[in-house]
Amino acid sequence: MEKIKLIMSKIRRFLREAKVELNKVTWPTPKEALASTSVVIVVVIIVSLFLGVVDFGLTKIIRLVLG
Repeated sequence: MEKIKLIMSKIRRFLREAKVELNKVTWPTPKEALASTSVVIVVVIIVSLFLGVVDFGLTKIIRLVLG
């Protein structure tokens, strides 16, 4: 029974500390969140296109080399 009480007190302490930390967070405004999301989407598209072109090129080179 003591183990359960100890575990429960640790869980309560963790949740209290987590709540305190969450109150310190500076949350982005909807405008900032939209801008950040847009940047991430554009970068993902650019990187995926680049990697697609590199993959296509390397595939062609390997097929030429191996016959």
